[in-house]
Amino acid sequence: MPVDGHGLRIVDRNESDPRLKYYRFDTAAIGWDPGINVLLPSNFDPGARYPVLYLLHGGAEDFRVFDYWGIRERTVDKPIIIVMPDGGYAGWYSNPVTSNVGPRNWETFHLDQLVPWIDDNFRTHAAGAGRAVAGFSMGGFGALKYAGKRPAMFASVSAHSGPASLRYSGGIVVHWANFTSFAFELGGGTVYGVPWNEARVDADDPSRNATKYRGKRIFLVAGTSPDPVELFDFVTERVVLGTQRAFTALLRQARIPFQAYERPGGHFLRPDMFVRDLDGIIATLTPAG
Repeated sequence: MPVDGHGLRIVDRNESDPRLKYYRFDTAAIGWDPGINVLLPSNFDPGARYPVLYLLHGGAEDFRVFDYWGIRERTVDKPIIIVMPDGGYAGWYSNPVTSNVGPRNWETFHLDQLVPWIDDNFRTHAAGAGRAVAGFSMGGFGALKYAGKRPAMFASVSAHSGPASLRYSGGIVVHWANFTSFAFELGGGTVYGVPWNEARVDADDPSRNATKYRGKRIFLVAGTSPDPVELFDFVTERVVLGTQRAFTALLRQARIPFQAYERPGGHFLRPDMFVRDLDGIIATLTPAG
């Protein structure tokens, strides 16, 4: 049974489902108690060790969204543990420059606390070769950011409609992150500061750190035909597509292999591309056994 550790104190849990395990933590990194779901393989063998995928949700969502989306049904017979943590309504998978609502240090919670806690409490391959990180939208950015900042921690990174450049088109994604975090996450604080903390922006920007992805499996998806009537969908996915093209140009220049897909439609998680990605993740990571 999982126990406290690495700065995480379990304050709520539900382990009644044979596959999906729920935990909520008290942590000094976050000013409220974030939750996680841990999805075990449908044919889980308690004597084996498994690769792990950290799957990050988008903005205005929480850790439960992938279960609502049907992750259990889409992962039957897939030999991998999937960890789905809270990341804040507009937390941007970052330790913010300013917060007026207490700590919202999502990067610390995920990378310094949750990853080692999972390795201590579940049957994982506790090394970078056994870990992947992926996400949708804001979570896709978070996945790219985490893999770039901690390259030894993950062997595979995937962004599904996730912005891949902070400084693209005059820094539109930084403005987006600052506005949404100001309004919905940090009580008037911002992820990157006003004026920007330039060093923080550079450290978090996948495109500024393209060479750090060398040796990783890279999987990217963006939509090419967002709905012009739905302004959020239209603006968001146009930006995502532009950042993906900018990022892959840098990868190509550095001769770093990648998989990048452009698909019809707008800003949503495509089930077929998720399953294709998951199969590639499983083929890349240290296999279960």
